[in-house]
Amino acid sequence: MAIFNERDAISGKIATAYVIIDGTREELFYAKSLEATIEKNKVDVPVLGRMNTPKRSAGWSGSGTLTIYYVSSKFRQLMHEYINTGKDFWFDLMVTNNDSGSSAGEQVAVLKDCNLDSVIAARFDASSDDMLEEEMPFTFNGYELQTAFNAVQGS
Repeated sequence: MAIFNERDAISGKIATAYVIIDGTREELFYAKSLEATIEKNKVDVPVLGRMNTPKRSAGWSGSGTLTIYYVSSKFRQLMHEYINTGKDFWFDLMVTNNDSGSSAGEQVAVLKDCNLDSVIAARFDASSDDMLEEEMPFTFNGYELQTAFNAVQGS
């Protein structure tokens, strides 16, 4: 029986993230967390003679949340332009996980054609000792796995 080697677990802190807007790549060094999910859209496929209703995949949708420290106006400026001109903005997010202590190696994922659902227009919280941050929900329309993790071996 194989047993997972704890050294191969990937640290959540060891990652890099970049936003690519209009061909310009900017490191998201002020990012706190990101989670993006691909969800399959399924449709019912009723089958004569079966009591259950089987499902079949019929596409997918991508959504996520990027949490950043409240130190950049970049996304507020883009939203401001959208409000004033109606010109929407799209971008790619590139996320690299590479924990050198793990034999899993590196994974590079790119979320393509991201579009923010909302941004915080202004914020303060005088009652908190916590640092200000903002969660930005988004959708994405494409996905690339540029580099995949190595297969880890059990001990």
